Amino acid sequence: VFTLFWLYPLVYAGYLSFCDYESLTSRTRFIGFENYKRVFSDPLFWTAFKNTAIFTLVTVPITTALALFVANLLNQKFVRFKNFFRSAFFVPSITSIVVIAVIFSNLYSTDGYINTMLKWVGLPTPSMGWLGNEATALPSIMAMDIWLSVGYYMVLFLAGMQSIPQDYYDVAELSDASGWQKFWHITFPSIRPVLLFVVVLNTIKSFQIFVEIYVMTKGGPLNATTTLVYLIYDNAFVKMDEMGYASAMAFVVF
Repeated sequence: VFTLFWLYPLVYAGYLSFCDYESLTSRTRFIGFENYKRVFSDPLFWTAFKNTAIFTLVTVPITTALALFVANLLNQKFVRFKNFFRSAFFVPSITSIVVIAVIFSNLYSTDGYINTMLKWVGLPTPSMGWLGNEATALPSIMAMDIWLSVGYYMVLFLAGMQSIPQDYYDVAELSDASGWQKFWHITFPSIRPVLLFVVVLNTIKSFQIFVEIYVMTKGGPLNATTTLVYLIYDNAFVKMDEMGYASAMAFVVF
């Protein structure tokens, strides 16, 4: 299974990256490093790279910080209905991304709930909707992704926090340590391995952002939301005669 679904496609894609390959006719012509030269000279590739980098650099820190804050809050003894809130925060992360993307597409539309509420309070709204405006399209998808991801990483942080021996906190209580001192000197150092795992996992996930882009904007408007993986998909499976170029792009991203 590993060889069939991972190793063979990887090796074959590596071969195709050095070829001009047409999917419909299976015509293959070896062209050397021409695809790789084309990748680095393609303005659209660098646009996609910039969008992906912005998406990653903004969403990863915010998602991590919010997940850590919520996990620490729900780990406190005084919080009521903790199980309910844990479930409520976690549910979006196990809901179909396609379903969530469709819902948010409607929320972000010209006559959606967000614009309606902003009009109620007299605030300006994008005339083409949040996803139809170059300045707001990518931030809108980023906001949705943050909301979608916080609950999953919260559970990981919560698991790390609950593995910390209670004795540490009992000693801190005897020393009259504040809540912030307990977090900074006990909780945070103890969950550093979990923090590293979350950051790495979230970075990989953000760099591979695709479904949200495909469902909500198709890379528009004017490539404002085109990301690397969506660009690879577009060249490989929409244009149909750019599989070799898409393979070279995939290896550059890898």
